[in-house]
Amino acid sequence: MHITRVTRWKSLALLVCAVAVTATAQTPATAGTTLADSTRAAGYDDTYYKDAIGKTGQPLKDALHKIISTNSKISYSQVWDALKNTDEDPRNSANVILLYTGRSQSKSSNGGNANDWNREHVWAKSHGDFGTATGPGTDLHHLRPEDVSVNSTRGNKDFDEGGSQVSEAPGNYTDSDSFEPRDAVKGDVARMIFYMAVRYEGGDGFADLEVNDKAGNGSQPYLGRLSALRKWNAEDPPDAFEQRRNQVIYDDYQHNRNPFIDHPEWVDEIW
Repeated sequence: MHITRVTRWKSLALLVCAVAVTATAQTPATAGTTLADSTRAAGYDDTYYKDAIGKTGQPLKDALHKIISTNSKISYSQVWDALKNTDEDPRNSANVILLYTGRSQSKSSNGGNANDWNREHVWAKSHGDFGTATGPGTDLHHLRPEDVSVNSTRGNKDFDEGGSQVSEAPGNYTDSDSFEPRDAVKGDVARMIFYMAVRYEGGDGFADLEVNDKAGNGSQPYLGRLSALRKWNAEDPPDAFEQRRNQVIYDDYQHNRNPFIDHPEWVDEIW
């Protein structure tokens, strides 16, 4: 009888632990990740990131550049369908989530008309004059769906804090030379910019893209403001949507990863 009671209590304890682990894996942690996502990202340290682990500063940046530069490329027309997958609304598979507005919108409403969504280059394509060329102009790690007119409002402005609220996209602010995205995607924007600054170093026929601490960079291959981007990376850690997006790009399209989604702490190690 005693053995049966002990066995029953052990079974109950195991069941409680299993429920707790399941809940932890399904609920975003304080750092914006889930247990499953953290484990998956860490799994790449011994393989994909093995040549970067333990490095800091310029050696880390150089190692990451080498790692993420061996990627497949897609055409600009193929970006339309890719974004319908990478940015799919997890609550409605017929829709995508727009980056700045946060609006869930039909995948089929892409185009150039008012209230359509189009392809936003988070690293503005005029900063380095790469346009829509296959490479930086079609790199999914910084291309996101966005409302046509809000995309136009952002234009080629650098990122910084302040300005007047964008009427069509509350929570976003803009002035003459900068754009501030809504809080929920500030970190996403920062990590996309840091990815581009590491991926494109001038050795493959495109400009050497670099982050600096100023706004108003115009057509130079620079984008800022570094201090704001570092702050946003810390304040808005990667969430499940951003992590899934990174995985889809890796698995289905470019076969490279944004290292700052897997290791956001590497931003401070480099910059």
